[in-house]
Amino acid sequence: MAFVVLGTGTAGYLYLRHLEGNVTTTDVGDAGKGGFSRDEAFTILVIGTDKRTGKGNGGYGDRGSTGHADTTILLHVAEDRTNATALSIPRDLIVDIPDCPTKLEDGSQKVVPGQRGVRFNRSLGEGGRDPGCTMRTVAGVTGIKPDHFMMADFNAVKTLTAAVDGVTVCLEHPVDDRESKLRLPAGESTVEGEDALAFVRTRHSFGNQGDLDRIRAQQHFLASLMRKMASGDTLTDPGRLLRLAEAATKALTVDTGIGKVSTLKDIALELRKVPTRNIAFTTVPVRDNPAEAVKATVVLDESKAPQLFEAIRDDVPLTEVEERRKKDNARESAADAARLKGPRAPASEVRVRVLNGGAPAGSAQETVRWLQAEQGVVEAENAGNAFAARSRSTLEYAPDQAAQARRLADIMGLPGSALKPGGSVTGSQGLPTMTLTLGRDFLGAGVRLDRSRTVMPDVEKSTADTVECAR
Repeated sequence: MAFVVLGTGTAGYLYLRHLEGNVTTTDVGDAGKGGFSRDEAFTILVIGTDKRTGKGNGGYGDRGSTGHADTTILLHVAEDRTNATALSIPRDLIVDIPDCPTKLEDGSQKVVPGQRGVRFNRSLGEGGRDPGCTMRTVAGVTGIKPDHFMMADFNAVKTLTAAVDGVTVCLEHPVDDRESKLRLPAGESTVEGEDALAFVRTRHSFGNQGDLDRIRAQQHFLASLMRKMASGDTLTDPGRLLRLAEAATKALTVDTGIGKVSTLKDIALELRKVPTRNIAFTTVPVRDNPAEAVKATVVLDESKAPQLFEAIRDDVPLTEVEERRKKDNARESAADAARLKGPRAPASEVRVRVLNGGAPAGSAQETVRWLQAEQGVVEAENAGNAFAARSRSTLEYAPDQAAQARRLADIMGLPGSALKPGGSVTGSQGLPTMTLTLGRDFLGAGVRLDRSRTVMPDVEKSTADTVECAR
């Protein structure tokens, strides 16, 4: 929010140049994206490390800690900016950490060997693992590849909360925690600095004293911080905005793809478009590790986790906006639905050229092989890359090819909105041919593109506009 306000006028420009020197960056290579686009969905891995550097932090926990992924949230912002999902990843989740190429300070590169069946928090810090290793681990676990990362340590909690003059938290019962030094009465309190850090570190006073209950308390804290940053009191107070900008740039480490303050400002502008009521917090579905007699770690709940990951990948909201969108679609998609009604041509008569318009490399050829070998669309051909990338896959066809288009829509799971009546082109055999362009929504040959088929699992969630008390 500070970047948004400061990004106007000459004085704002000069101050942004000053802030540029505060930003710390890490090159994570191909673990992330090279830049940021305001026209796409984006996913940022927010990492809270337990590194003890900074004034007053040496006495917390493991004094010599290299800094592990203590608190990790995968923040996915939908392409249309109507909603966002913040997915917490438990630090004690058992995962496979892949081999991780890392760049050293002298510019050389080394590969940190991976490990199988270890705690997720070991994906950072141990053996020289950088945030790129955590990003690769998240991609392997969830199938969602983070575009960028933002990392903060203990100091970030203290300085950011002080910059906004404190964050309101709520407790169902009074807390006097000897481990974290948190002492608060029941009900609402305002915390900042050391008290704010104690709140997010507290585990033994919430729920069953495990990390999952601490995660819920942290989600309540972050929701309150979001409300405070978006409030009129913050946005209309120049002094508070300056403190917030200084604190944010000094506290955060980001990847080189978003390492410029102007890019961070763009991200802030896009985040600002999402209503707090449609920012949902949830946690990776897990269950106790069956391999342990004394329960200390967790594993994925395979009955829920895959569906949740798929919903996030498909931009399906966890909030009320999805119901509203379904109603809007029902009113607006009569013409789209009509395109799917009518006779279907045999698969052997479907002629289509496939273009890659933003899907992963090799997707066009993969799709052609799948259509020919498994679906009987023998007249499919690879036409290379489209002139421009697009967010959604489309099928363009001439009026006399409507029966072919409906057959291919059935095979690919294309919704009616993806069908674009118009003209056809001449294929390699000299015959009129439809054009299928695979967009960024393409997840692989055989994976249906009809987003309405995504199943929303029953998971516990909350929204950023709701005040909840930790218990």
